[in-house]
Amino acid sequence: MSQNTAKNAAKTAAPGRIARAIPNCLSITRIVLALCLIAIKPLSITFYIIYVLCGISDMLDGFIARKTGASSPIGARLDSAADLVMVAVLFFKLYPIISIPAQIVIWILLVFVIRIISMAIVFLKYKSFAILHTYSNKVTGLLLFLIPIFLLNYSSNWWMYVICGIANLSAAEELMIHLTSKELQPDRKSIFL
Repeated sequence: MSQNTAKNAAKTAAPGRIARAIPNCLSITRIVLALCLIAIKPLSITFYIIYVLCGISDMLDGFIARKTGASSPIGARLDSAADLVMVAVLFFKLYPIISIPAQIVIWILLVFVIRIISMAIVFLKYKSFAILHTYSNKVTGLLLFLIPIFLLNYSSNWWMYVICGIANLSAAEELMIHLTSKELQPDRKSIFL
């Protein structure tokens, strides 16, 4: 009788384990797909297909993690790492083909420095790696995701200034959260909440 109970428990537990693994698999898939973009011509149909798949995986991994109760510190780090790989690949692929004003390059470097300082503080304070999932970081991520679409539709650079401004505020907010928090709060939504 106990063997049947154990077998039944294993059968019902397996789908739960699989469902909880899906968000991390999606993050890993996003990393692989982002790295595939390195070999693909920028702004081509194939580029956009893979790019949209990366965006879909980014939206789904967090949604599925919350719905299945699979949210974990490792999953959050993996999601953040996938986001960093995606941004790095995009910068590598798109920077040579777009004309970025010097002020924007300086602003991007400033945001990058603030992010590095924030990561260093997390490492020194908590002996961990984390990028917070704040509302402003989500807005910044969405705007960064839209860059290739902006490239096709706008010849002006106004959108670069908007994105840099929001990215700067987002980076500053995250830095302030880390400086004022006594413990790591990877799911904190805002400094004001």
